[in-house]
Amino acid sequence: MLANELEYLVSMAILVEQRRLRSIVNYEQILVIPEVETKESAVLAKINKMIEEKKVEFIDLRFTGLNGAAHHVTLAKNKIDTELLRIGKTFDGSSIPGWRKINKSDLVLMPDLNTARLDPFTEVPTLMVWCDVLDPTTQKPYLCDPRAVAHRAELYLKDTGIADTSYFGQEVEFFIFDNVRWDLSMNGCFYKVDSDEGVWNGKRKMKEGNRGHRPGAKGGYFSIPPIDSAHDLRSFICQTLRDMGLQPEVHHHEVATSNQSEIVVCASPLRLKADEMQIFKYGVQNVAHSFGKSVTFMPKPLVGDNGSGMHCHQSLAKNGKNLFAGKEYAGLSQLALYYIGGIIKHARALNALTNPATNSYKRLVPGFEAPVTMVYSAANRSAAIRIPYAATEKAKRIEVRFPDCLANPYLAFSALLMAGLDGIRNKIHPGEAVDENLYDVPLKKVKAFPHLCSSLEQALDSLEEDHVFLFTGDVFNEEILNAYIKLKREEVAYVNAITHPAELGLYYSL
Repeated sequence: MLANELEYLVSMAILVEQRRLRSIVNYEQILVIPEVETKESAVLAKINKMIEEKKVEFIDLRFTGLNGAAHHVTLAKNKIDTELLRIGKTFDGSSIPGWRKINKSDLVLMPDLNTARLDPFTEVPTLMVWCDVLDPTTQKPYLCDPRAVAHRAELYLKDTGIADTSYFGQEVEFFIFDNVRWDLSMNGCFYKVDSDEGVWNGKRKMKEGNRGHRPGAKGGYFSIPPIDSAHDLRSFICQTLRDMGLQPEVHHHEVATSNQSEIVVCASPLRLKADEMQIFKYGVQNVAHSFGKSVTFMPKPLVGDNGSGMHCHQSLAKNGKNLFAGKEYAGLSQLALYYIGGIIKHARALNALTNPATNSYKRLVPGFEAPVTMVYSAANRSAAIRIPYAATEKAKRIEVRFPDCLANPYLAFSALLMAGLDGIRNKIHPGEAVDENLYDVPLKKVKAFPHLCSSLEQALDSLEEDHVFLFTGDVFNEEILNAYIKLKREEVAYVNAITHPAELGLYYSL
């Protein structure tokens, strides 16, 4: 199989031979710590063994900022020792958007060695380790560390006695482009994305010839090669993700033209799933980059075609039993219905965390399979919360369809859990299910249902008005919420101040 893959890669002239061969060797050598160790020395012994066997030279410490971006600093291999585990690695927190002020900038990275895995994309063998962020003056979790929020959410869930585990599983959509350009200056701005598979290239003269196999707008769903031109790339991505410790289950072409794709990964407990989302995005973008392609998780990079989302499948379990399975609507339990009720009640506040970009609200418009009406239904993709068909009680879950991949996964998953738990505690019933196609229902009837926000500014207003449910159990706090809202309002102000090309068409000659 590897020989065939190499033949294919060579024929496509995607990677130089040496880099390609080395990458495949790295993929085969990936080793992930399979379980959480209780003793520091035992974990350290495993790490040192991995360093020796895989000839690791560097340790890459990674963490996540407020806006969801991953950051890293790289240490020599001899820095992984008991001292690092005791005191961590100091860094400048004022250089991370929304964090420390420059006069009190120091923060500490504390590696979680149970997350260690080899990075398949580095030329020199490097070990990736995800970190928690500590305040050096208190040696406690930094109040604005998103990963700490996810940890507190899991602890709070156990403290409630309702459940001991919150499972999250994602359907992740993204676009694969061949060329991406943009510019913003005083006297003009533009962006241009291109893909050989884009429907607009039907008339284009290509050096190698235009073979004509490409999906039209909204015509790509489940298409087969040669229309689905990224099939082998996605397979290679899934293979790499699996070697990095994830469990990809499904991949396929999505609805939009221009190589819109989806990959589904197995469900995991909340904080682990948030870690996995960061690894997922890193893996997808770097494999594509090595193939000469560019991946974006932006919700709406194309005009007039479907956008990309991150459908969040969720369930609660206690002592191994799925608490969402029952005898109510679509095989759900009453507890699951209350959980849905909490998400519906707090949906507009959740938007600020699950759809955190101005671009997010160019996807959340009617008619593009991104549901904006806050109702629930079985197998109905026009509803914001769908109950997928499940062959067994173990697989029973809900699917929240409005989030997108620009969300900080630690904050978004934690907020969804907190909204659901608020629904359970207060027995918030979600109302009757709506099984109609909401895109065909008369507008007057649709307006009677609760709706998502239509802009990031509106979502931030909603979060400021409705956030008490996030503070329960000290999961979120004022510091991180205020810092997050300030950061996002700066983004809104920046985008609002830019003259849009569409405005020239509307107003230039008036």
